[in-house]
Amino acid sequence: QVQLVESGGGLVQPGGSLRLSCAASGSIFSIAAMGWYHQAPGKQRELVAVILSGGSTNYADSVKGRFTISRDGAKNTVYLQMNSLKPEDTGVYYCFVDFRGRRWGQGTQVTVSS
Repeated sequence: QVQLVESGGGLVQPGGSLRLSCAASGSIFSIAAMGWYHQAPGKQRELVAVILSGGSTNYADSVKGRFTISRDGAKNTVYLQMNSLKPEDTGVYYCFVDFRGRRWGQGTQVTVSS
């Protein structure tokens, strides 16, 4: 059984930084993609960033130049470095892994507020 465990959320002031982590455990191999979605209060979940098995990345326009996604293949872990955070970045961040279907983490809360 595949499990995703997220960490790194919290409260930060505008302009600050946070680093989210998501570790996948279980019998996993040949992961096609890993990434992050953001769900702002009262809104639908939206894709923030994805990293494919070959290492290529894609970002939502709203986070380009501020967020960086990376992956440690040996640890089956994906990271999201978030810099220059804005209040509109507030919400729950969900990681996912595409391995025999899409698997989701439990979500971690990020609050950007002064």
